Amino acid sequence: MNERAASDEEPQDAAPAKPAGRPPTHDLPIPWVRLRSAASGHQLYKRMIGEVDPKAKPGDTVAVYDRGGAPYGVALYNPRSLIALRLLTRGVGSFEAEAFFDARVGAAVDFRREILGLDAVSDAYRLAHDNGDGLPGLVIDRYGDCVVLEFYSLGMFRQAARLERALKKRYPNARFFHRASPHAQSMEGFELKPNLGTGTRVKENGVTFLVDPSGGHKTGFFCDQRDNRLGVVPFARGKKVLDVCSYTGGFALYAKKLGGADEVTAVELDPEAVELLKKNANANQVRVDAVCADAFPYLRQAAQNSRRYGLMIVDPYKLIASRETWSLGRQKYIDLNRLAFSLVEPGGIMVTCSCSGMLPWEEFQQFVRTAAGSAGRRVQIFRKSGAGADHPFAADHPEGEYLKVLWCRVL
Repeated sequence: MNERAASDEEPQDAAPAKPAGRPPTHDLPIPWVRLRSAASGHQLYKRMIGEVDPKAKPGDTVAVYDRGGAPYGVALYNPRSLIALRLLTRGVGSFEAEAFFDARVGAAVDFRREILGLDAVSDAYRLAHDNGDGLPGLVIDRYGDCVVLEFYSLGMFRQAARLERALKKRYPNARFFHRASPHAQSMEGFELKPNLGTGTRVKENGVTFLVDPSGGHKTGFFCDQRDNRLGVVPFARGKKVLDVCSYTGGFALYAKKLGGADEVTAVELDPEAVELLKKNANANQVRVDAVCADAFPYLRQAAQNSRRYGLMIVDPYKLIASRETWSLGRQKYIDLNRLAFSLVEPGGIMVTCSCSGMLPWEEFQQFVRTAAGSAGRRVQIFRKSGAGADHPFAADHPEGEYLKVLWCRVL
């Protein structure tokens, strides 16, 4: 559109549109927000907001209406966040916060207990997974009697007491821990007090893990890899196994205790995680060679020493966290997989993972193809998997499918 056309359609002296004010159907005892534009997903950004009730404060639950005043939904509101509205419901209705959060928590718990039957295999699993359970900006993990709430939004942080009341109904003996990354606290505008309390011991498919919910990464353990840990067991017997970016030894312990691996090495950069890894090995009465080292130089040194492994697991931390880190993260994924492919014996199995939610499946597979070609190896991909069923994602929020796992036979 040229400047003259723009001037004809939007005269310089045109008066701004008169605010429409309070939506005529709004009768809930919570503030309102009127949209300028809408989207199909659960997240509404600042640019989509038109008018805001003067009573609305950051972290409030608000009734949302479209630009014409029709009910749109109920959301958590935070004007300082890029995601200004996180939808809880479609439609406004007669929203009552206590009943709403009790029902959502109850539905999430019932799904894990009654439908998935997770209590039969583990006392460590995800109780609520963000939008997948209709609780945006929140994940809840259970570790025995410890229940960990990790907050990604100010609105959910403000609902902590309600959430704990709902959880206490289902887990009367629960001890609660709160977690949030420094980035989330800074972006959303809240501050967590230091966690207090001791850790616990959990069992997963007969394997014991010590978990410290007050420290470590995320909530202290990675429940999302439970099914994949079990999946490596048939490939481990009699093999030399290398678990790269092992954290507290999940894949390594399964390979040794359940899989009967001949020799297992676990490489992890975090020294505190390595100490917990050693304790986990002792708790399971198995021998795992725990190495505190950066994966890249370790793999290069292993290649120089002509080491070869029959089973390799590569499960790095999130290498692509934003658009700004895309190029560097891409190169790290390729380099890490290239080094790993070069160490797998002919006919061996390599399980390679990505937990970068911004990385699509197709891109991840391309990285792996590039790495295999660079390593001069022919690779068969025979399985694709992701997080366990206790990590559901909403049909209209595909970003929730963050974990990608490729199962490869290296020739």
